[in-house]
Amino acid sequence: MTEQSIDFGCVVLTMGRRKEELESAVTSLLSQEGVTIDVIVVGNGWDPQPSFPHLKTLYLNENLGIPAGRNAGAREVNGENLLFLDDDVKLHDSRMLAKMKNLLAGRREVGLIQPRVISNVEGEATPKRWVPRLRVGNPLASSVATSLWEGSTVIRRKVFDEVGGWPDDFFYGHEGIDLLWRTLDSGYLPWYAADMTVQHPVINPTRHSYFYFLNARNRVWLAKRHLRFPFSFLYPLVWLLITMTRIRGFKSLASWLRGFASGIVSSAKGRGKMRWKTHWLLSRYGRPPLI
Repeated sequence: MTEQSIDFGCVVLTMGRRKEELESAVTSLLSQEGVTIDVIVVGNGWDPQPSFPHLKTLYLNENLGIPAGRNAGAREVNGENLLFLDDDVKLHDSRMLAKMKNLLAGRREVGLIQPRVISNVEGEATPKRWVPRLRVGNPLASSVATSLWEGSTVIRRKVFDEVGGWPDDFFYGHEGIDLLWRTLDSGYLPWYAADMTVQHPVINPTRHSYFYFLNARNRVWLAKRHLRFPFSFLYPLVWLLITMTRIRGFKSLASWLRGFASGIVSSAKGRGKMRWKTHWLLSRYGRPPLI
């Protein structure tokens, strides 16, 4: 089949530490109806081939980070659209990708889609951070997205290629905001599809030892590589002030401040500043590039 005849190239990223969840994620993909898919399991520092001998796999000898791992997988699959799926995320509906395909076909202005995320434990509350807008409101209401929960992301292949994919240098944290901003800057809408759902465990992102450092560094990198002055100055300043009031514990705050300083003295590979129109659109859709 040619790339045009395949609806979705699907990249499942894993480090091989959650075998049961990974199997469930892949099964939910292979159970999709009404679409053609090309699936690859990417092992970030782990060889997935023995576990998935009948699927396309990619073994990365070292952990390159989440964005670079996804980009590596995207280069190996065909499809008019791309789906990026974390190994602990399960598609909740066997027709979900068919719904995504119909949405993209019917709304040519939409370039990126995040589905609604629900807990894999029945009755457990959904964290507000999973709803990709500043004013969360009703999680069941679809809207333009102004942030991104990256665990299950669909994007048109042509948009992904145009914006340069995920930001390799970020390793972990805020790579979704980078991709979303660039999608909007390229003239497409990022969309929160509340009528399409995936399941994910409710876990605290601060469990990662590097969370605070990379969270801060990448905030500064976002501003330096995308925002125009004065937003390039105000965005990290606002987040510095917010963090000083939020973080409890000297060790966590010190790690965040080290990351903030690292972001100032270093830079990710640049893509050029976004248009002023994009700054305005972010504000219009409810999240000015200050927060």
